[in-house]
Amino acid sequence: MTDYLVVLAVVFAVNLLPAFGPPTWAVLVFFHLHGHLYPAALVAVGALAAGCGRYTLAWGTRRLRGRLSAQRQASLHAAGHYLSSHRARSVLGLALFALSPLPSAQPFEAAGLLQVPLAPITVSFSVGRLVSYSLYIGAASLAEDSLTTMFGSAFTSPAGVALQIGMLVAVALLARIDWVSRLMPRSPRPGRGTVESSPFVVPISAFRGRVTGSESRGGTR
Repeated sequence: MTDYLVVLAVVFAVNLLPAFGPPTWAVLVFFHLHGHLYPAALVAVGALAAGCGRYTLAWGTRRLRGRLSAQRQASLHAAGHYLSSHRARSVLGLALFALSPLPSAQPFEAAGLLQVPLAPITVSFSVGRLVSYSLYIGAASLAEDSLTTMFGSAFTSPAGVALQIGMLVAVALLARIDWVSRLMPRSPRPGRGTVESSPFVVPISAFRGRVTGSESRGGTR
C-alpha cells in the first residue's frame, strides 16, 4: 500500500509542474520495473494522480487571472465562452485532452486562464491516460533496457524542449490577444443590408463591461 501512495505522490507532483516535467508514463514504467507493482493498480493510481495534478495546475493558473487587467480578463472570458458554448467545439476539446500526444501541462494552463469547466476535461484526460498508460506498462519489458535513455530525452531532447517552450509562448500569447474584438461580428458594409444576429454579440460585448463594473464596485468599498 505504501508503494502506491508513493506513486500517487510522485505522479501528482510531476503533473503540478507547468513545463519540463518527465512524462508520467515513464515514471510509471520506472515504478513497474523496479517496484514490481500490479499493472492494473499502477495504471489506475497513475491516471488518478495525473488528473488531480493537472486539475490543480489549471485551478492555480485560474487564480492568477486576477492579476491581469480588466481588458485581458474580459478577452479571456470571451474566448472561454466561445469554446464552451458550442457542442462541437466542446467535444473536440474533450477529445484533444483525452487523445493528444502533446504535453498536457500547457493545455490545462490555457483551460485555467479561459475559465472553461475543468471537471469534464480532467475526466476526459484521465480516461485517455488509462488507455495510454496501459499500453506503456504492457510494453515495459521491451523498454527496460532503454529506460535511462527515455528519462534523459524527456529533459534534454532539443525537439521536446523546443515544443514545450513553444507551447508556453502560446499560453502567454493567449492572454495578450484581444478575443473580444476578434470574436465579435463585424459591422455590415454599406449597401449590404443587415446581418443576421449572432449568439456571441450580447455575451461578448457584455464581458468587458461586466469585468470593469465588478472592479469599480470593488474599488468603492
